[in-house]
Amino acid sequence: MPKTIRYTLLSLREMATSAAPLAVLTIALLGLAYWWLDPSPPKQVTLLTGPAQSAYAEFGKRYAKAMATYGIEVKLLPSEGSSQNLEWLAAGKADLGFVQGGSSALPASGHDGLASLGSLFVEPVWLFYRTEAAQKVAKDATLTALSQLRGLRVNVGTAGSGVPSLMGKLFDVNRIDESTMTLSRLEQTPATVAFLNGELDALVFASAPESLMVQMLLQTPGVKLMDFAQSEAYSRRLTFLTPVILPRGIVDLANNLPEQEVRLIAPTTTLLARDTVHPAILQLLSQAALAIHGPAGWFNHAHEFPNSAHSEYPLSREAERTMRDGIPLLQRYLPFSYANLMERMWLVLGIIVAVLLPLSRIVPPLYEFRIRSRVFRWYGQLREIEDRADSSTESSQGLVDELDQLETRVGKITVPLSYADELYALRNHIELVRKRLLGA
Repeated sequence: MPKTIRYTLLSLREMATSAAPLAVLTIALLGLAYWWLDPSPPKQVTLLTGPAQSAYAEFGKRYAKAMATYGIEVKLLPSEGSSQNLEWLAAGKADLGFVQGGSSALPASGHDGLASLGSLFVEPVWLFYRTEAAQKVAKDATLTALSQLRGLRVNVGTAGSGVPSLMGKLFDVNRIDESTMTLSRLEQTPATVAFLNGELDALVFASAPESLMVQMLLQTPGVKLMDFAQSEAYSRRLTFLTPVILPRGIVDLANNLPEQEVRLIAPTTTLLARDTVHPAILQLLSQAALAIHGPAGWFNHAHEFPNSAHSEYPLSREAERTMRDGIPLLQRYLPFSYANLMERMWLVLGIIVAVLLPLSRIVPPLYEFRIRSRVFRWYGQLREIEDRADSSTESSQGLVDELDQLETRVGKITVPLSYADELYALRNHIELVRKRLLGA
């Protein structure tokens, strides 16, 4: 091997050896940061939806499809509805769930450990009634106030759906005694069948218009949708409610359904997550919410949802950032796994660099020490030979032989050219000691 290459390789080897402690420390800090930040999300989460054919069930399928593109499985868990979702989330039976505003008898502070991904859509209170039943209380067979429900058979949904709790609050603000009505709490499908068979006079849903039951009842002859004439007043009394308008003809433009605008009241629905859900999962769900709930709908303009309005729960940082900035820049050009790793590690990397920069200053002195020590360590043996010569206890020839052996070993030393002067200085000093021994 040419000497120039050998000298270069030697220099590189010594430099690598000198920098090894710093490299080990860097790797250890990176490993610790990776463990602490945990940037890789789990491959499965559980999402609480609602009854079959409900809007929650439909939206759950859309979220599952969106997350599947990132290799994350969303396990959909059906439930009775919003109240049960909230109860199961608090009990830790799932990671995420759709929850309607006003579903809980407790304030949001009573459910610690839950964060919101924002208000996603409104769920109007759909109060359908049979026209023949309405004729008993109104000559024009049109209901416009909850007080007109007295004496009628009304289904307010199962306890787990959140609708009974919501309707209870509406009855309270209207000072309506529930005993004046015949209330039932059937599930959506049995209740709809009983309603269409004439066994019920009125039926209450609180659902997005994507619900298949709502779509069907809006187009059923002999069924009307109650107009909440006091919708604005309801929203002032109950802050989780929003007044909305069902536009004329929105259901069927050709048949002009409905024939006139209908005023409704609507709680907003949020996607709640437990504080144990990985931040990357929340970020992906927030981005999916932009695509799923961003387009215009029956009750909103484009890009109106998701938002932070009417939320009873603290907004997660990931959702807030997504609403403010949209999809992060890195994720627009890199696969999510790499972009997520870089986004979550960059701050820690900056701290690690700030710590390692001062420590890196020890590498050049350490490198210099290692190179010079290849030469200087032989000075100890040379001094020993010189000291023994001064003591006059050994023959000069024996010491010269040892000196020759030392010179042979020194001749095999290889150092970078920049340190060759010290190697030649050692050889000169060996020669000086030899002349002194021979002269003696």
